[in-house]
Amino acid sequence: MSFRARIAVSTAAAVALTVALASVLVYFVAREQVRAPVDEALEQRAAEISRHPLGVFDASGGGTFLAVRPEFGEARGYVQLVKSDGNVILPPRQDIELPVDDEVRAVATGASPAFWKDVDVDGSHLRVFTFAYGPGAAVQVARPLVEADKSLEQIGLFLLLITAGGVVTAAGLGLVVARAALTPVKRLTETAERVTETRDLSERIDVSGRDEISRLAASFNTMLAALEESTRAQRQLVADASHELRTPLTSVRTNIEVLASDRALPPDERSRLLIDVVEQLGEMTTLIAELIELARAEQQTAERENIRLDLLVAESVERARRHRPAVVYSTDLEESVVHGFSATIERAVTNLLDNAAKWSPPGAEVEVAVRDGRVAVRDHGPGIADEDLPYVFDRFYRARTARGMPGSGLGLAIVRQVAEAHGAEVTAESAEGGGTRMVLDLGVAVGSAS
Repeated sequence: MSFRARIAVSTAAAVALTVALASVLVYFVAREQVRAPVDEALEQRAAEISRHPLGVFDASGGGTFLAVRPEFGEARGYVQLVKSDGNVILPPRQDIELPVDDEVRAVATGASPAFWKDVDVDGSHLRVFTFAYGPGAAVQVARPLVEADKSLEQIGLFLLLITAGGVVTAAGLGLVVARAALTPVKRLTETAERVTETRDLSERIDVSGRDEISRLAASFNTMLAALEESTRAQRQLVADASHELRTPLTSVRTNIEVLASDRALPPDERSRLLIDVVEQLGEMTTLIAELIELARAEQQTAERENIRLDLLVAESVERARRHRPAVVYSTDLEESVVHGFSATIERAVTNLLDNAAKWSPPGAEVEVAVRDGRVAVRDHGPGIADEDLPYVFDRFYRARTARGMPGSGLGLAIVRQVAEAHGAEVTAESAEGGGTRMVLDLGVAVGSAS
C-alpha cells in the first residue's frame, strides 16, 4: 500500500471512529429523550394510584379483579397488583399479565425500592415501573414502547447513513489532502531519482514555506550542495595531484633511463643523476604522504577532547627546533584550552612552523604565541606578495617566488582543512616590519582559555 493510500485510509478510519462514537452518543441521548415521556406518564400514574387506593372485588363468575379506571388497562397502558406471596390481581379487561420475579416480590415485601425495567410480553415491548403499595403488596404499571422504538429505529438508521457518508467523504477528502500534502515529497523523490540516474548534483528543489516538508527540501538542497562541493574538491584534488606528480615522475623516468642506458657517463654526472632521482622520489613521497593526510582529515572519526593548546604548541616547537636548528624559535604561550582533535591540531601547528622556518633565513627568528585559543606564527622572511595572500591556503598553490623551493603546496591547505573541521579559521597577513604572520583561531568555535 502506498504512503498516500495509508494516509487516506488512516484519515477515513479516524473519521469513521469519531463519527461512530458521536452517533452512539447521539443515539443514547435521543433514546433518553424519546423514552422520557413514557417514564413521566408512568410516574404520574403511580402517583395517582398512590393517592387513590385501588379496590379489589370478586366477579360474579368467580375470580378476583382489580378495580381501576378502564382507560389505563386499554391500549395506553397496563396495571397489576402483586402480593408478597406472588399472587397477581389484574383489571377485568386486561389480557396481558406482566412477569413477576424475585425482584418484584422483594418490592412487595418492602425489601427493595421501586425500579424500572423493560420486558417483552406476547410480542409487545413494555416499559414497567414497579413500586411498593402498602404493606405486603406492590403495583406494576406499564406502557408499550412501540412508538418510541419506531422513532429510535429511524434515528439509528439515519445515524448509520450519516456514519457511512462520513466515512466515504473522509476517504475522498483523505486522498485529496494526501495528494496535496505529498506533492512536495513527490518532487523530492523525483529529484533524488534524477540525481541517482544522471549523477548531476547541481539539481535543486524549489523551497517555499516553512513547514516540515519545506525544511526537509531545504536540508536536501544543502546535502546536494555539500556533495557537489565535495565531488568538485575530489576531482580537483585528483587533477592537481596528477599534475604535480607528472613532472617528478617524468624526470625520474628520464634519469633512470639515462642511468640504465649503455652510454658511458662520467662519475660526477652519474652521481648528480642519482642525487636527482633520490630528491625527486623524496618529493613524491612527501606529496603522497600529505595527500593521505588530507584524505584522513576529511574522514575524521576520532572523538573531540579538551586540549591544552599551549602545551601542544610547546611540544611542536621543541620538535621544530630539533629539525630546524638554524632557526631561532621564541615563544609566548599563555594557558589556553580548546575542544577538538588533538592529532589534527598538532599537524596544523607543525605545518605553520615548517612554513615559517622554510621562509626564514639562517639565524632568523620565528615568533610563536598562544592566547585565547589562537596560535600566531610570525616569520621574518621576504613576506608574501599581496596578490598571493588570498591563495596561500589553496591546494597545490605556490607563489612565483616559491616554485624553486622544495614542498608539495599542501602544507597550508592542510592547516585550512583542520580549521574548517573545527569550525574555525586561519588567516595570513603581511607582518609589520617584514615577514608573514599566520593565525590559527580555534577559540572562535571550540572554546577559549580556562
